[in-house]
Amino acid sequence: MSTPRLGSRDLFPDLQAHAYLNHAAVSPPSLAVRAAVQDVADTYARAGAGAWMHYAEQRNDLRRRLAALLGAASDSIGFVPNTSHGVLAVAMCFPWQRGDRVVLLRGEFPTNVTPWQRAAQVFELDLVWLDASAFAGGGDGLAKLAFELERGVRLVAVSAVQFQTGLRMPVRAMAEICHAHGAELFVDAIQAVGAVPVDVAADGVDYLAAGAHKWLMGMEGAGFLYVAPERVAALRPHLASWLSHEDATRFLFEGAGHLRYDRPLRQRADFVELGVMGSLAFAALHASVATLTQLGIATIYDHVQRLLDPLEEGLLALGFTSARAAKASQRSCVLSVVPPAGVELPTLWRALDDAGVACASPDGFLRFSPHWHNSLDDVAFALEATRRCLAR
Repeated sequence: MSTPRLGSRDLFPDLQAHAYLNHAAVSPPSLAVRAAVQDVADTYARAGAGAWMHYAEQRNDLRRRLAALLGAASDSIGFVPNTSHGVLAVAMCFPWQRGDRVVLLRGEFPTNVTPWQRAAQVFELDLVWLDASAFAGGGDGLAKLAFELERGVRLVAVSAVQFQTGLRMPVRAMAEICHAHGAELFVDAIQAVGAVPVDVAADGVDYLAAGAHKWLMGMEGAGFLYVAPERVAALRPHLASWLSHEDATRFLFEGAGHLRYDRPLRQRADFVELGVMGSLAFAALHASVATLTQLGIATIYDHVQRLLDPLEEGLLALGFTSARAAKASQRSCVLSVVPPAGVELPTLWRALDDAGVACASPDGFLRFSPHWHNSLDDVAFALEATRRCLAR
């Protein structure tokens, strides 16, 4: 199997799109990921139940690798099926009191809105809305956040990167303001982890959730939740099942007398691991994280910026308007643009797809999101395809 190299798609031999620039939606699995998935199927075919412990141990190694990726302790990572489950776990297990105020942002992907709305209805909370766009450039987002925090807020929910525009949010500054006012910060990091450097300890993040199938380059069905060590004891495990207990599997392997229902629930982030995990999806994530670690997240981020710079310049020359942040610190690995006047976005998006350029069109933007295997040739192809589509 080929060694991963920046700008090389050797590990993606079956990828049909000439320029696959849609990792903010779904990443195609590499040969390493595909091999890991096949290995799970083959191992279970040979060993049946005997394979279960092997992949449980592999998930513990994945836990350590993800923790290193995030700058976290491994026991602060719990596995979940997807980002939504991670958000919901915190929303339903947070120690709410009636009337608590929660700050949400307009423009967020619904994953980081709907669970908080459900919690607001169940626990009688008050939702406070700010605009995500206010945090761009010289906006007054932080000042508005501080104003609300001064009036009393229990938790602020934010995406590390906005899915529409690619705006990288000032997570560290938000955490500092939250903590100064006794509030906590939840981060939906699915549009960041795997391509944008993340350090939960340095940034002061209290909770963070992400899924595997975007920038982490795994597959659907795997995700994780980070809970800061000082926060986990206060959570109320309203969502728990048999594997949430300490020594949950003893009764299966150590003879009679170990079947009990009074074992304490784990006081770690992994209490969210309710039942049997999807070994296929987590083995895929294990393989993809190994590749990302080998390349280095900071290296991947810099590589993608070297692709987005000429892509943005070329699209501006074609009459597009860029939503990319002017400040480098607010840039992610996403470039979103608005088409020239008179160009119908759905039509243009379909034409680009037909031309071999995979991108996305979230809520009025044309979104390009390359990763480590993309090259300047992909950028040139995408620009020429866009020029031809506009000419039609």
